[in-house]
Amino acid sequence: MKMEVLIADYLDEQHGRDIGYLLNNYAEDPMGGGEPLADYVKQNLAHELSKVPHAFSVICYVEGKPAGLINCFEAFSTFKCKPLINIHDIVVVDEFRGLGISQSMLAKVEELAIEKGCCKITLEVLEGNEIARNSYIKFGFDGYELDPNMGKALFWQKVL
Repeated sequence: MKMEVLIADYLDEQHGRDIGYLLNNYAEDPMGGGEPLADYVKQNLAHELSKVPHAFSVICYVEGKPAGLINCFEAFSTFKCKPLINIHDIVVVDEFRGLGISQSMLAKVEELAIEKGCCKITLEVLEGNEIARNSYIKFGFDGYELDPNMGKALFWQKVL
């Protein structure tokens, strides 16, 4: 089986379609909310990401089929005074799970983070998503805390 992991070209039409398809695959999964993305999002996501200077995506193809995606954004750690990479989305299509795709894509993200002089890679995961949590633990991720007495960091949002 041929697996290819590469940095997506947001202006490439095929990559653009595949990014929309893959993120929609995640959105329709219960771990992604169980609802499809709006057609506008599927059709315009790559183009809009191309306008974000610190965005990049890693895409995986298996036998030429879109199989996985990681969307990332470069940010900054004030405590380390260095850049960091935040992983915003990780997708592996059902039919390709169990092939090590997430580990291969995470390795590509880590390679880029090291090249950029980043101090860390961050991501969020739902407590109940055991498969993803195990994948991230296997890669070396752990819960974030400054002081064990204060507990782990929580990820909150305010929808606008």
